[in-house]
Parts: sequence; structure tokens; C-alpha cells
Amino acid sequence: MERTQERRRLPPLNALRAFEAAARHLNFSRAADELAVTPGAVSQQIQNLEDYVGAALFKRTPKGLLLTDAAQTALPALREAFDRLAEAASLLTAAVDGRRLTLTAAPSFAAKWLVPRLGHFEQAHPQVDVWLSAGMDLVDLNAGEVDVAVRYGPGRYPGLEVKRLFGETVIPVVSPDLLKEQPLESPEDLKHHILLHDGSPDPDDSCPDWPMWLAARGVKGVDGMRGPRFNQSSLVIEAAMNGRGVALAKRTLAQADLEAGRLVVPLQMETAVDFAYYLVHPKAKGRLPQVKAFISWIEAEARAHEDALRTLDNGSGI
Repeated sequence: MERTQERRRLPPLNALRAFEAAARHLNFSRAADELAVTPGAVSQQIQNLEDYVGAALFKRTPKGLLLTDAAQTALPALREAFDRLAEAASLLTAAVDGRRLTLTAAPSFAAKWLVPRLGHFEQAHPQVDVWLSAGMDLVDLNAGEVDVAVRYGPGRYPGLEVKRLFGETVIPVVSPDLLKEQPLESPEDLKHHILLHDGSPDPDDSCPDWPMWLAARGVKGVDGMRGPRFNQSSLVIEAAMNGRGVALAKRTLAQADLEAGRLVVPLQMETAVDFAYYLVHPKAKGRLPQVKAFISWIEAEARAHEDALRTLDNGSGI
């Protein structure tokens, strides 16, 4: 009863929204534009809130608006409350449509690793419909429209739950048919081959391109800049499979084609990179049953993937 009475004494939500927007912009006109109302309406809502709490919230100075001490103290908690409301609304939407799991990943990872495995998840969880969006832009997961994402990066994603799936290495790959036509027994032999370049926009300075790879091995007489360039990792792998040249490929993305014999590793030289693959999601989304099921499944798939690589490495692999 006591808590119910406290809730009934809450200020109007519109007044709180107007205050939060005005406090963020320190400008009633910009707050009004964001809320799609007039500046006068924002001013009136602020006045109503000030009357409600019995204290001024803004100082009006010749240089513009400033927050009072009371407003500065309350603002962080109010912003957190709005974030929690957004999470609750997202959970309500998901609860209405509990079959749907919305997922985002980079195009190359989605095509070469995730999609070939998703059938296993769907077989194990036929009640869940996966909606996958593949794109290079980082989706704002806190907006609530996407449940979970797989991201390739440094692992620093503030405000999100983060689980590392596995790391990445870079290896030279080529089609077996091309290798029969033109042998590649040492890095110096690359002068007889076309170099294929992965130009995907990953800001990882530890990921070698051909000039870096050749310089690290002291190779002379090979122009590391020549050859075609592709803006997706999957495309450079496809070009290598089609015999267009030798590619420096991310091993995770090339592994299925290596196992199928569509690609081979002519030079047993592997370079570890700093970036890795991470599963990320808002904390609230982790409570949804379809998200829990997906997390459990993809973590098991990631462990199986790493176990398979270790088995290859201990045998005749890299």
C-alpha cells in the first residue's frame, strides 16, 4: 500500500520527459524539436514540474540555461529510470511475440559461419523464428529493436552484456587448382601470383595486409600493393576459391571451405590478431527465453568450433 501511494505521487511523465530533454540540451527550443511540441509547451511542463517539487530546476543566465543543484542531483537517476522504462517496453514487445529472435551480425561472418549453423538452432528450437540482419553498421541495441548481436572487435561494448566466442587468425589461402598450375612453396613465390586483398573496414591494426605480412617475413621482390581489393572478407575468400589469386583470409571465415577442399593453405604461417568475435546484448534481453536459448546454443557452437581447430592444429593443420 505504501509503495502504491508513492507511485501515485509521481510527477506527470510528460513533465519529466520535458525536463530530461531540456536538461540534456540546455535549450527549450531544441528540447521542443525533439519532443515534437512547441517551446511554450516545454516551458509550461517545466513550470508544472517546478511547482510540483517546490524548487527551481533551471537558472536562466545571459549565456543560457544552467541546471540548479537539485536538478543536477536528480538528473542521473531520472535518465536511468527512462532507460529502465525503455527496457520494460522492449520486454513487453518481446513477450507479445515470443517466437521472434532478432539478431544482427557482420555480412561475412553471417554468410560464412553463422548461417550454415543456424539450421541446428532452428531444429532444436522450432518455436523460435530467427530474424537475421547482416550489416556493417553497429546497431544501437539499447533501442530495443534487436535482441542480440555478434560483433567482431576489441570486446569493449559499454552498457551491454558481453560474451567472448572465439578469436581470429589470418592465413594465406588459395584454390588447389591454382596451386597445381603455379606452385607456392615459399613467400618469395608470391611474385608469381596475384595477391587478393581483404579491404573490409575493420579498424584492427594487428590484422596484417599483404605489405605488412611480407615485411614481417623479410620478403623482397614482391609488390604487396598489387592485385584486386574487396570490401568484404567473404568476397576475398570467394575470389580465392575461384582461382583468382592468393588471399590473406580470416581463418574462421575460410574454415568451412578449407575443410571441404575448396581452399588450401600453401604456406603454414598463421598470424593471430587482437580482435575476436563477441556475443552482445542488453542485460534485459538476456531474460527472454529465446535469447537464453540462443546464447546457450551459440556458446556450444563456439566451443565446438575451437575444439575442431585445435584438433586440426595438432594434426596436419596449421
